[in-house]
Amino acid sequence: MQKRSLDAARKVAADFGVQQACTTVDEVLAIEDLDAVIISSTPNMHFEQARAALERGLHVLIEKPMTFTAAEAAQLVDLASSRSLGFLISCPWHYTPHGVAARELIKAGALGQLKMISVLMTNFTHGLYRGLPWDQVFGDSAAFENAAPPYQEPGQTSYSNAAIAGGGQIYCQVSHAAAYLAFLTGQQPAEVFARFDRADTNVDVYDTLNIKLDDGTLVALASTGATMLTDRNYEVRVYGTEGMLFMELWKGVMTLHDSRGQVTSYDDLAEEEIYPMYAPANNLVDVALGDAVNGSPAELGLFAMQVIEAACRSDDTNANVRVAEL
Repeated sequence: MQKRSLDAARKVAADFGVQQACTTVDEVLAIEDLDAVIISSTPNMHFEQARAALERGLHVLIEKPMTFTAAEAAQLVDLASSRSLGFLISCPWHYTPHGVAARELIKAGALGQLKMISVLMTNFTHGLYRGLPWDQVFGDSAAFENAAPPYQEPGQTSYSNAAIAGGGQIYCQVSHAAAYLAFLTGQQPAEVFARFDRADTNVDVYDTLNIKLDDGTLVALASTGATMLTDRNYEVRVYGTEGMLFMELWKGVMTLHDSRGQVTSYDDLAEEEIYPMYAPANNLVDVALGDAVNGSPAELGLFAMQVIEAACRSDDTNANVRVAEL
């Protein structure tokens, strides 16, 4: 990874047609007529950088994991709200046609009263937690992330050092799944019981969480970054008193099973719709211009941080953790 320097900044600016080349947050925030910023640094920098941007009166899109703690996330959400600023969490799955339709079905009561949700989320992130060089992370797999080298490779400790990343799978990937629970249900987390296995790394690789939402819905969430390089899963099953909704987010599949035995299959998503990676940034621009509503509010990231912090504490103490006691 390139070190922060003016020469490196100038190269990035030239490559992307940007007028300003900056090496510090203060330089970025001093740009005149600035409307919005994206916080895509390593997680240990998110809170201070986002707070500075919000205090400057800017709309903000922040990468996940939102912060290190729920208290930091709550402080940022309150700050954005007090200044009527757009504040988004970068979760592309909140923008898929299936995600939007599923949320509307649940909100409209198509499933009846929610009772249970199961989530299995796996990804090819184990090599990152092991601190491998980028060209070794995915082996010989034709995984999506390996289809084209990134413009700038992450540092070898960006995911493997908890002081930088917060943790492993819980911060890197469960942050997605937890925010998706908030997106679908509109509920808040009440209790979390979790277990982690760190495998051969210094951070968590295999995570299991039992979550109780504030409306009583029970959630079983399992996630690992050490899935086989041949396939990955993001299966979500939402059970209610009147139906069950099944989604496979990595494959763009969704079906609704109702209590009368009828099955409604939704059109499979096109490949570019499955993970619309540019949707959060495009939405930030539209929010800043006043042309769209916030499709992925940072409150969803706060939900995720509450789950993450409670899960980490649960694994440390071998106890169930009430989110209200964080």
